[in-house]
Amino acid sequence: MKLPTIKSLYGRIFAIFWLTLLLVLIAVLAAQHSDPRQQHTVPTGMQTEFKALAQRISEEVSEMRGSLKQKLLRLQRQQPERKPMKIYFTTLDGELLDRGHHGGSRMLKNFTTLADDPEDPMQRLYGKWMLAGPFLIDDGSAQALMYVGKLWRDKPPFYVQILDRPFQLLLVTMVVSTPLLLWLAWAVTRPARRLQAAAERVGEGRFETDPSLEKGPREFAQAGASFNQMVTALNQMISGQQRLLSDISHELRSPLTRLRMANALAIRKQGESTDLARIDTEAERMEQMIADLLSLSRMQLNSHAEREVLTLAELWETLLEDAEFEAGESGKTLVYNTIPDASIEGNGNLLCSALENVVRNAIKYADTKVEVSFTQRGRELTVSVSDDGEGVPEEMLDDIFRPFYRVSTARDRQSGGTGLGLAITDSAMRQHNGSAKASLNSLGGLTVDLTLKTLS
Repeated sequence: MKLPTIKSLYGRIFAIFWLTLLLVLIAVLAAQHSDPRQQHTVPTGMQTEFKALAQRISEEVSEMRGSLKQKLLRLQRQQPERKPMKIYFTTLDGELLDRGHHGGSRMLKNFTTLADDPEDPMQRLYGKWMLAGPFLIDDGSAQALMYVGKLWRDKPPFYVQILDRPFQLLLVTMVVSTPLLLWLAWAVTRPARRLQAAAERVGEGRFETDPSLEKGPREFAQAGASFNQMVTALNQMISGQQRLLSDISHELRSPLTRLRMANALAIRKQGESTDLARIDTEAERMEQMIADLLSLSRMQLNSHAEREVLTLAELWETLLEDAEFEAGESGKTLVYNTIPDASIEGNGNLLCSALENVVRNAIKYADTKVEVSFTQRGRELTVSVSDDGEGVPEEMLDDIFRPFYRVSTARDRQSGGTGLGLAITDSAMRQHNGSAKASLNSLGGLTVDLTLKTLS
């Protein structure tokens, strides 16, 4: 198994986990080291004070009669009961000199077993009492040990209070780890956002490599390199498709041109005839179909290369004015509401063709009226084109966007269409992250809704 490195994502997570744990452990150990409830060396100033007290007691008991043990017991009984400082004595063997007046408390017995070297006096907090000692008592004939208890009125330090409360300790741990976790979240989400933005650009038809994708944690850098390789491969595939279309255009149009020239020569020699006219019509229709098919393919391949920011008025205002005039020439009316003041990024020619195909279809199949309405909700723009014609059967509403699909009742061969207009519209919408949808309207005809995202 390969060990994690700081350049890898799982290595960073591993390092931050242990670093956080180490910081918390160091903080806990440091707090415990300064916790008065733990055993510590008596401060120098306090040692001097207590050693001076032990010296005075030694001088006092040396002038008294009796054994050292008896003399110390008398001194202990003379202490006021509620004095903020109490003195305790033990033999060198650790026997507590107490007659019950001061109570042989457990805390004292515990402390004397831990601190028994007068060369290194210690102190420790027990509840409200700070015990310190031992200090040597010597009356010239025997020796004993003195321990001092002082009433502790100070509150425990803040960090000690935290250690006593698990919830606060957890909160402090979270605070300590938050900067590290924020850095980790930033290190993870930054390359993820770059990868997301690059994927969105590809979804919009912009096949651009991004060198910044190959930076950051190793896993994301590898994913970014693979993504750039994919985009490069797509660009190469599109270039190959463009060359293929160019070759197909040449190979198909050349024999069609020769066919029409041969037909024209036959008409010149033999005169007009129904069969020759039919040949010329079908050849012309085939040439138009090939031109439309190649146009559709080129739009699908090249739409990503020609994108710009345009206002909706720049895109469609002239188109709608021309369509209004064309409808009037056909004895029909076309009305449209105000074009929203918004902008869109995309291929202007493709977006213009998308709406033009729908509007011209509506004019062709309408009886008297065509309505074009613009509706904007936030960034979502919907362009609805409705006519009062015969419409199409409801089960065919989704099929009319397929290439070469015809509705027999309205789109026969006499209409002159190739069945690619709505296919171009649907393709244009998809390439701009939009959609095209057909439905029957209250006028009895067809409504086509084009939905797009604007910049504002």
